[in-house]
Amino acid sequence: MNLIFVERVRNYANMTELNEAVEKAVDECIQEGVLADFLLKNRTEAIEMCILEYDEEREIKLIRKAEYEDGREAGLLEGTKKLLNSQIRKKIAKGKTAVQIAQELEMDLSVIEDAIRDLPADPDGPTSGSLPR
Repeated sequence: MNLIFVERVRNYANMTELNEAVEKAVDECIQEGVLADFLLKNRTEAIEMCILEYDEEREIKLIRKAEYEDGREAGLLEGTKKLLNSQIRKKIAKGKTAVQIAQELEMDLSVIEDAIRDLPADPDGPTSGSLPR
């Protein structure tokens, strides 16, 4: 399809329903001689195909956006866990107890205890799950 036609469809689709946007773009292009012969001969097929293509493009964008958001959320969660693990490691290295760590980080004791239990091994520090008594 001609770039002028496609651009018009996109512009009108931002302002109105897709079917109406395609119809308007087809009418204008015919009036201005852009793809006029083709659109006059194949108007219905061109409109249907354009709507199908545009819907597919829109669907792909929505899927990408959802996947991006999922990835972003997972990344933030992973970063938060790494930060918490780092803070816990530092406090354990200073001899802090789980209760003290929970108080200092203003978190529930059960969250801190679970985090300590699941703490990955750190080659430079205390072993996984170890705490001063």
